[in-house]
Amino acid sequence: MWQEQNNSLYKKFEFKNFSQAFSFMTRVALEAEKMDHHPLWTNVYNKVEIWLSTHDAEDIVTDKDKKLADKIDGLI
Repeated sequence: MWQEQNNSLYKKFEFKNFSQAFSFMTRVALEAEKMDHHPLWTNVYNKVEIWLSTHDAEDIVTDKDKKLADKIDGLI
């Protein structure tokens, strides 16, 4: 479940291994590029953490973030 914290949506994802995590990140990157809305994220081995906020709206959570979060959830 996405959590709203510090003016962003946050979620941590865990996968079986690095390959699965990186594959997920690739799918997210393609969706984010289509929306021209790019996440702040980190990856360490099988863990991916994502923070979403809208930079054009002074780094707050907007509908654009919620739409991308829904798309990301659909990639699991």
